[in-house]
Amino acid sequence: MKVFELREKTREELDDLLNGYHKDIFNLKLRRSTQEIPNPLRLRILRRDIARIKTILREDEMGTRKLLEAKKPKQKSKKGK
Repeated sequence: MKVFELREKTREELDDLLNGYHKDIFNLKLRRSTQEIPNPLRLRILRRDIARIKTILREDEMGTRKLLEAKKPKQKSKKGK
């Protein structure tokens, strides 16, 4: 995934994506030990995507770049009669 695509996501979306990538790497490593995996370059791509996500999350923590805020639902205002 490209960096500009990742920067358009919120922190929650990046955390979910990171967890999914960690699970994918675990499954691929497990399959690699027992059988041949169809695309061995997928491991490298996943590792690099994880590094990109962690870098973006760290930039947000340090204040270098801010992530998008999660969209909050608009509350209806109550007008008295």
